[in-house]
Amino acid sequence: MKFALFSRLLSGLALGLAALTMTPAQAAPFDTLDPVQPSDTPGKIEVLEFFFYTCPHCNHIEPLIEKWQKTLPDSVVFKSVPVAFNASMRDMQKLYYTLDALDRLDLQPAVFKAIHEQGKDLTQAKNIIDWAAAQGMDRQTFTDTFNSFGVQTKVSRADELTKSYHVEGTPTIAVGGRYLTSPAQTGTYQGAIDEADKLVKQLLAGKK
Repeated sequence: MKFALFSRLLSGLALGLAALTMTPAQAAPFDTLDPVQPSDTPGKIEVLEFFFYTCPHCNHIEPLIEKWQKTLPDSVVFKSVPVAFNASMRDMQKLYYTLDALDRLDLQPAVFKAIHEQGKDLTQAKNIIDWAAAQGMDRQTFTDTFNSFGVQTKVSRADELTKSYHVEGTPTIAVGGRYLTSPAQTGTYQGAIDEADKLVKQLLAGKK
């Protein structure tokens, strides 16, 4: 059991590290998407954060993302997109969308803490449901939502977005369907957020 958990976490670490394999000297601070991706929120600039829970870099950037998100104007829509680079990550996608469906994304920091500070294995459905119940959530409601068609539909959409945005590492931030930036390209976690904020303001000003 411990070896299986280590293998899953090691896989997640390796994929997360893919987002930090280059320095600013090797890469521009952002990539331009071609073709431009359509927004799921017409009339607004969409910002997507591609992440997964076992990624240590996503854990580090999460408090900065949360702080930045609160500064975005009403004309900008922010969405987190949990990715699954392999089958072992699928249930963690469902965890995110279950919390979203039950209006409990306030538990997002607790998920990261459970994994990265408390060493809990939240890669499998049973452990996830046990953890959710320990947070005071109704076990049956959480389980039914976790296994629902609505959550599965959102997981499928997350997979489509990961593919269409050519996301290969996390965390990655997409802006307006046009740009991608990440700590790999800016050199720091805050640098990626600053670059994304700059791109948002550029699109708000009508510049492309």
